[in-house]
Amino acid sequence: MTNPVYIRRLAAFLPGEPIDNERMESLLGQIDQRPSRARRLVLRNNGITTRYYALDPATGRPTHNNAQLTAEAVHLLADAGLDLDQLDVLACGTSSPDQLMPNHAVMVHGELGNPPCEVSSSAGVCVAGVTALKYAAMTIALGTARTAVATGSEIASTFMQGKYFRGENDARVAAMEQNPEIAFEKDFLRWMLSDGAGAVWLSPDPGDGLALRLDWIEQRSFANELPACMYAGARKREDGTLEGWREVGSMQEVVDDSLFAVKQDVRLLNEHIVEYTVERMLPYVRARHPLHPADVDWFLPHYSSRYFRDRLAAGLRRADFEIPQERWFTNLPWVGNVGSASIYLMLEELQRSGRLQPGQTVLCHVPESGRFSSAFMQLTAVTP
Repeated sequence: MTNPVYIRRLAAFLPGEPIDNERMESLLGQIDQRPSRARRLVLRNNGITTRYYALDPATGRPTHNNAQLTAEAVHLLADAGLDLDQLDVLACGTSSPDQLMPNHAVMVHGELGNPPCEVSSSAGVCVAGVTALKYAAMTIALGTARTAVATGSEIASTFMQGKYFRGENDARVAAMEQNPEIAFEKDFLRWMLSDGAGAVWLSPDPGDGLALRLDWIEQRSFANELPACMYAGARKREDGTLEGWREVGSMQEVVDDSLFAVKQDVRLLNEHIVEYTVERMLPYVRARHPLHPADVDWFLPHYSSRYFRDRLAAGLRRADFEIPQERWFTNLPWVGNVGSASIYLMLEELQRSGRLQPGQTVLCHVPESGRFSSAFMQLTAVTP
């Protein structure tokens, strides 16, 4: 049995007030009591002007943990008509859970306090939000559930604070002037990531108002061909393999080497992110679905920095899938890069903007550099 799947409502929760570029470092803290020399250069390249942190501006203490952020987004769905007592499935994706175990989704369920339901947690980086959505959608399509919620959420501010990093040397900052992609490692990555949560209510019927019919989701990993690129809780060996924190000799070494800081192999990122997540992925998608660029009314690409926008456009051209940029939609400049939540936040804002019309097609693209994965998702706006 295959049922249609509709996104009946979308919700976005962004904690606190927007934080501009000048206030970032005062909230995240300096490394080695020195202002970051990388911050202004990174911000110039990434095009982000404001973002959100779940931090109290007065004390620097967290205002929410990840589970609480996610529950706030789900409560917004309840405010829009979702009956949490009738929730069949809760699927949650994140790259920044509050603990190693229990999993993120059961912690969200605990925060919500709704009756027992099926719960699934999706780990990873940016694609984790899409895989959570796909799991929830499959339960609706199979007829095993009538009401499902999927979420994507991040709380990057808690591990991007200065106290968790060692200082970066001047040579790396000088190198970044010539190669902006270097701005994705350790201290540099701190100026890229932000907090927030998005949630969607899935159902086999569209309900009232404008809904989004889920046409398909395709996701593929290229980990069989490439090593890890973005990682935390590990360090990279000379041969490119990862040494996890439990393999390291002592916890002091874990602290000294900032193993829990998020790190990026920028050489791999720069060489392969567009090739694999766009040029290698699109032919696979188009072989499975009748997908043509002229049929795409809205293209929602998740990219971490304005630096990659033109490179993404070039990759689409090489894949013979050019979409005019006036049909692109992003909220990166004023919301920031919120990882697995970003695609939820973009969809919610597009729908809320009033620009999305019945019959229009929305194509979402979510790349992930963890070990190079890519997801594409197509939706169609419908009314009852």
